[in-house]
Amino acid sequence: MGDRARSMGGTAHRGMGGTAYWGMGAATLGPCSGAISVTTDQLWVVCPSYADVAAFAILREKILAVVAATEALRPMRVHFVLVDDTAGNDPEISSLADLGDVSVVAPPFNLGHQRALVYGLRVTVADMYDHDLVVTMDADGEDKPEDLPRLLAPLIDSPGQHNMLCVARRTERQESLKFQVMYFFFRIMFRTLTGVTVRSGNYAAYRGWLARRMLLHPSFDICYSSTLVSLDMLVTPVPCARGHRYAGQSRMNVFRLFMHGIRMLVPFTDRIAVRALSAFAAMFGIGVLLSLIVVAIRLFTNSAIPGWATATLLGVLTLSFIALGTSWFCSPCSRIRVACRWRAWRRMAGPVDRTSGKLSD
Repeated sequence: MGDRARSMGGTAHRGMGGTAYWGMGAATLGPCSGAISVTTDQLWVVCPSYADVAAFAILREKILAVVAATEALRPMRVHFVLVDDTAGNDPEISSLADLGDVSVVAPPFNLGHQRALVYGLRVTVADMYDHDLVVTMDADGEDKPEDLPRLLAPLIDSPGQHNMLCVARRTERQESLKFQVMYFFFRIMFRTLTGVTVRSGNYAAYRGWLARRMLLHPSFDICYSSTLVSLDMLVTPVPCARGHRYAGQSRMNVFRLFMHGIRMLVPFTDRIAVRALSAFAAMFGIGVLLSLIVVAIRLFTNSAIPGWATATLLGVLTLSFIALGTSWFCSPCSRIRVACRWRAWRRMAGPVDRTSGKLSD
């Protein structure tokens, strides 16, 4: 089932697309097993990693310390799922084989931290109970473990509300001046295009019940963080400051940041299309009104109209008409793309039990 997984130690399991993952024996912890009582809450911590094993080791120790020091979390059994986004090429991953509370999921190729996180969730979600707590966070330590009790508090205080989603709302960031300037203009552009301000990242928490249903949405194939807030769900923001990296160096450059920003817009395609449609319709209406005014001046007065004014007005009308048609076309096309992704995911994942929301064997 995975010679590499067996050679590292731990138990190998078959993941989505034939990928093997190993670690704490997750297959024995799932809802179909009687090894653990269904009344015992479990805490799943899922982290994407690209050669960040050293930082993840520190993160794991800090999370365990926070859980041990928090009365509400102390009875929970903690499971760590590390998604190796190097596709099994990180030699340091083998150092985690002896940790009984850690499972490693290795995608077949590099996905990027957002899609790798979703991949890891989809592989392990079948082992989660409805009442289990699921936390997603970066492995480098910039999502602070000290904020974990506050992030989980709304879920713990409302045990019967399985559709609640808690996200970490960034209050401050420890970034360079260049990044802060770029991020400022990105937030303005994002707000203008979507009408929404996204100040959250991968740091989020929810129940296993929500994970099994939510992760089927095809927009998660593009971007995890913005899809969380784009869906019509009960979202509870929790103020959290951005932390510092524990070890290693960030591999995020300007090009990857730009691509990440573009992907964040994709789940809001319908909103962008509607806002663009409204803006270009208004522009087209103003152009038509100005055209009528120009025609009236030429027909009923002796006033001269500059030639450039007529040419400019004609250009504005043409561009507005083209943009209007493009905006009208984009909205249904985005829905077609989403429907195609949904069908592709269903074919890959298998049938879903409509009563439990779980993937059938």
